[in-house]
Amino acid sequence: MKFEKPEILLIGTGAVGSFYGGKLSQAGARVSALCRSDFDAVKKNGIEIKSIFGNLKFTPEITINRISQYDRVPDYIIVATKVLPEIDIPNLIKDAVHPETSIVLLQNGIDIERPVSAAFPSNEIIDGLAFICVSRTSAGKIEHQDYGRIVLGRYPSGKSEKAEALRDLLTRAGVPCEIDDDIIAARWKKLVWNAPFNPISVLAGGANTRGMMESKATYTLIKKVMEEVALLAEKTGHKLPDGVIEKNLSDTAVMKPYKTSMLLDYENKRPMEVEAILGNAVRIAQSMGIEVPHIESLYGILTLSDRQNRS
Repeated sequence: MKFEKPEILLIGTGAVGSFYGGKLSQAGARVSALCRSDFDAVKKNGIEIKSIFGNLKFTPEITINRISQYDRVPDYIIVATKVLPEIDIPNLIKDAVHPETSIVLLQNGIDIERPVSAAFPSNEIIDGLAFICVSRTSAGKIEHQDYGRIVLGRYPSGKSEKAEALRDLLTRAGVPCEIDDDIIAARWKKLVWNAPFNPISVLAGGANTRGMMESKATYTLIKKVMEEVALLAEKTGHKLPDGVIEKNLSDTAVMKPYKTSMLLDYENKRPMEVEAILGNAVRIAQSMGIEVPHIESLYGILTLSDRQNRS
């Protein structure tokens, strides 16, 4: 296989990036990592991953805290940072992008690809969607509690040899992975869960998934938000499968009680992905004249909560 041992530069060693970077390394890829706050710990000790798939130690080939320190030609750059206005991804990665580099956006949210696509119009962009319960417990320490499936797809649609090669590597390491030819629809499908559960977990004072599901009024709100996301997906040409809302609700009902990533960010006074998960959906709705009152309400309140939490 042409990409059996690819050079990969991982941008961000949070929970999601560390987990999948570690699994790709386990499968034989040469994975280097650009770290931020945890640089010293990762440089010295690597990353310890406690996982339901089996524990592992991930030691990046090169650990850097500035992109200028990376002197290889990457087959893939995997961006696993939060999607935040203050993180300029094109500027962050530009010095490592080569003509043959595929840029993998392993990130949450909807309509997040355009800045990267505009900055690197000749490079392939691959979207990655992680369906996983995983958290960083401390610098260089990751705990994977549940799930782990990942969906990959060429942006904005179609086939990709390199996406398939990445899938094969993850599968070799025991990670359930699939390719979706309509990755934008897959993003909307993931937003069906993220749009209600992430914000409500914060606004409900720290509720986990079980607590939100057990409240009748909150359950109703969750379903209304999901319905609005599904409507937006359909109106933008990406109709979701029948029963997607019921499946999300039933899957969450049997999930181990879980604190969302947004709630963990809030509790640690880190910025939350308000714009990627809610703001972009609101702007899409407004541009098309579609009413999404429940999403708009969550967005308005969460924006203020995020600002006050960091002040």
